[in-house]
Amino acid sequence: MAKHSARRGSRAKRDHRKQPAQATHNLPVQKNETIEATIEDLTHEGQGVAKVDGYALFVPNAIPGEKATIKVIKTKKNHGFGRLVELQEESPDRVEPPCPIYKWCGGCQLQHISYDAQLKAKQKQVKDAMAKIAHQPDLPVYETIGMTTPWRYRNKAQVPVGTNEDGHLKAGFYQKRSHDIIDMESCIIQANENDDAVQITKRILDEEGIEAYDEEQGRGVIRHITARHAASSGDVMVILITNTKELPNQDEIIEKMRDRIPTLKSIVHNINPENTNVIFGETTNTLWGDDYIYDTIGTTKFALSARSFYQVNPEQTKVLYEQALNYAQLKGGETVIDAYCGIGTISLFLAEKAAHVYGVDSVGPAIADATQNARLNNIDNATFKVGNAEDVIPWWYEAMGIKPDVIVVDPPRKGCDEKLLKTMLDMKPERIVYVSCNPATLARDINILAEGGYEAQEVQPVDMFPQTTHVECVSQIVLKEEGGSQ
Repeated sequence: MAKHSARRGSRAKRDHRKQPAQATHNLPVQKNETIEATIEDLTHEGQGVAKVDGYALFVPNAIPGEKATIKVIKTKKNHGFGRLVELQEESPDRVEPPCPIYKWCGGCQLQHISYDAQLKAKQKQVKDAMAKIAHQPDLPVYETIGMTTPWRYRNKAQVPVGTNEDGHLKAGFYQKRSHDIIDMESCIIQANENDDAVQITKRILDEEGIEAYDEEQGRGVIRHITARHAASSGDVMVILITNTKELPNQDEIIEKMRDRIPTLKSIVHNINPENTNVIFGETTNTLWGDDYIYDTIGTTKFALSARSFYQVNPEQTKVLYEQALNYAQLKGGETVIDAYCGIGTISLFLAEKAAHVYGVDSVGPAIADATQNARLNNIDNATFKVGNAEDVIPWWYEAMGIKPDVIVVDPPRKGCDEKLLKTMLDMKPERIVYVSCNPATLARDINILAEGGYEAQEVQPVDMFPQTTHVECVSQIVLKEEGGSQ
């Protein structure tokens, strides 16, 4: 197999011997047709893109620059999907995935691409979003900050449980584009401690005859096993998510888990009887040990409960938050608002440099954790409130007269609420620091803020999720001066 990269942009060559007898659509390719094409790009989901007379074919496991034989498996009006049959010319960025179940598992998407190429692809994904959505092709997007060792980084595993052909429990991530569980003994992007805790717990539940939840029938007991690992202390919390109010053989299960998981500090039971894809239910009880385990980022200590939102990559979290703090440019006298603050991770970093920080999040337990974390670190210049950012922040501004110098936002994938963006424009903080897990919505919101008098100065991608297509970004956005920019 050739090890040099192919020339980009070459026109796909049709293999007429393998075309279907009749065309069913007026498209350049037909379902079940086999073609030869050059892979020209990579989608944000990690699929290669081939072009046939301008018609895009999305091809999993293909890398830009490769020449390949592709079977068309599905066609739509504007694009289609193909399967990689054979490579004529292989990219020098192609590597052998080290995970034995990578071909089937839906957890990772980029293990077949070298890590350097992954970082470049993520930078390109952000650049493309800034050009096409923010309409700012010249906005500086720096090289993605990666990890020295991009494996074994995740501090939380959430693993669905099912039943294998022999009637025993299996635990693993879902197969790509399905809810079929791929049984696994190890996940090489998980911390070893999480791997061990999940597998040991699975075996104990199997020994005790605990039945896996069947989502089609809505029956059974164990739905998910979740493990949290605190990197700084080594402590592990295991959460058992069940369909039932009671955990059968609870005492026996606890005794065996305590005996076999040496770093175990907490066993938690979460009850989710709903017919839903949401992992956690509303009721959570600690069966044994502590309600919290503790981790540190830099010098700041955090209490983590079963439901706490906490970045899954502790090494890169420190990089991300230091970048956010750098963009905030705090000198000690500023008032800062932290929207979507979670358990106060960014808020407490900011509080060390600001006069006062106001944090808001819609999840009540997260705000309780944030308040506790402030006390844990002897921070008395941070105030936290439960509510939607788009409701609380206007109230702070209009009713309480709070006018921030800096606003930090770290929204979910859908980006900032339109009402929040409007309030930010009304408040006119000198700086907005935007932490994003979705380059597309970051670009959309940068465009809205630009129309309201703000200028995005730069974007720094950070690789929080190696081997996957996800990328985190921090953007520095400043208020333009009258007649020009700062």
